[in-house]
Amino acid sequence: MTDSSPALKKNDYLIIIALLNFFVLLTLYQFRALDDNRLVSWNWIFEGADVPMFFFLIVIGIMAAFFLSRITFVERGHGLFLFLSSFLISILFFGEPEVIVDASRYFTQAKHIEVYGLRYFIDEWGRGIKAWTDLPVVPMFYGLIFKLFGESRLYMQIFTSLLFSSTILLTYKIGKALWDKETGFIAGALLLGIPYIYTQVPLMLVDIPAMFFLSLSVFTFIRALERGGIWPVLASISFFLSFYSKYSIWLMLSINGVIFLVFLLQRPEKRNPILKKGAAFAVIAGILIVTVFLYKYALFSGQIRLLQEYQGPGLRRWGESYLSTFLFQIHPVISIAALYSLIAALRRKDLKYLIVLWLVVIIFVLQINRIRYTLPAFPMLALMASYGLREIREKEVRRFLVSCAVLSSLILSIFFYLPFLSRMSAVNLKDAGLFLDSSGIEEAEVITITSEDNVINSAVSVPLLDIFTHKKLVFKYVPEDISVDAIKESSLRFTWEYSNPGYYYNESEYTNVAPMLVIISSESGQVMPDYILSRTEGRSLIRTFERSTGIFSYNTEVKVYQ
Repeated sequence: MTDSSPALKKNDYLIIIALLNFFVLLTLYQFRALDDNRLVSWNWIFEGADVPMFFFLIVIGIMAAFFLSRITFVERGHGLFLFLSSFLISILFFGEPEVIVDASRYFTQAKHIEVYGLRYFIDEWGRGIKAWTDLPVVPMFYGLIFKLFGESRLYMQIFTSLLFSSTILLTYKIGKALWDKETGFIAGALLLGIPYIYTQVPLMLVDIPAMFFLSLSVFTFIRALERGGIWPVLASISFFLSFYSKYSIWLMLSINGVIFLVFLLQRPEKRNPILKKGAAFAVIAGILIVTVFLYKYALFSGQIRLLQEYQGPGLRRWGESYLSTFLFQIHPVISIAALYSLIAALRRKDLKYLIVLWLVVIIFVLQINRIRYTLPAFPMLALMASYGLREIREKEVRRFLVSCAVLSSLILSIFFYLPFLSRMSAVNLKDAGLFLDSSGIEEAEVITITSEDNVINSAVSVPLLDIFTHKKLVFKYVPEDISVDAIKESSLRFTWEYSNPGYYYNESEYTNVAPMLVIISSESGQVMPDYILSRTEGRSLIRTFERSTGIFSYNTEVKVYQ
């Protein structure tokens, strides 16, 4: 009896966790109308889906989690396991179309490096290259990849997947540095329990790279204060790359100040070395950041004004609820464990906990309620959750809970998020691009038609088509006649400030006899103006791409004429 009692207690916990995981997901499904996520709301992804199959798969996932939790990993291989498993998982999402139109900007900016070179990119950023409210670091890396390896979305996806896996590895390293290997390992694994994050990894955006650079900045600064040597230089470069990756990262970079204060308070005997290392970091990072800022001062100051006048107020209109983010798009185990970690940290009077708490505090204090802007803080949220789960003393029970969260999120992402995203009208551009590649032509002329309600400027779809084809596209953009008042508060205002890249149009190359004509419209069955009808004379309509979920106000339809 004495021997079987602990085992029975542990098994009871496992059964309770399994049942709770199932019924929490069932409850979320019942209340899915509360999910107001703008991309993968549960209210949308389950429309027409095989719901019984979802819960059957969840049961299979719980069973798999039980066996996974019993595997003892070699501690020396924790980081390698997290890196490789997350990379292999991300490959499953490579077929996702570019579902967020912002990718058009980053592709266009990157392609300038491929076509004109890095020097042109540096000189013309914000002039010949429209920068909107973007910062140059991530498009520069994309452009260098195109320049070195060729213009292929696959290379870009491998790059973003490597950054995603590296972020998970860094989360493990940060947890290990602050507390222990187990805390880091659980935190790295919990990042895989955020279903929304998988939708972003294969996209040509800046959010995943920004998350990586911020995590790298945190880790290298901790190393700098601990070890000195070359680490303050590496921390400065990481901070610099983070600073110029995305504007919303700027406030989050204040986490380095929290790290510095925590180290000073916890290690008063090493006060002078810490001050010296911190000063070296601040001087190098400051020189790098100020040099670039002064070089492009007019551009950055203009962007900051635009952020204050347009982006800031706009976020309140375009936001998503915390309920959506922390219960539907993040597995509830992570959110609940992170909340409980506050109690655990207070009980232990653990100053190091302030480091991982800081970014989450910023999210709530500043009311950042758009998940794409909170995404860079997810590694710290995972570390908070892991800290809370340390209160579960039985390692197998703890790992079963984490495995349930991860596998449930994977099932949701692979079998429901991905099919939903693949039905969105953005897939028409992907399919059309692949069709052009298989057609044997060398170039195609592209014409865009904008809908009467002016939701979006269809010209922005040309770079999105270009992502998926290796053929030369010829596109002469004619600016639309639209009032400033009609678009000044639109979340897609940047599409109306579209500037046609020079590599799409050259007077000597523009011809009436391009072997194929591609017409992109922003709604199904749209009437073509006379000037476009004249371009179709003598041509046959050979393919139409018109898939759509029927949910979004903006849809992309593509017709190909030969």
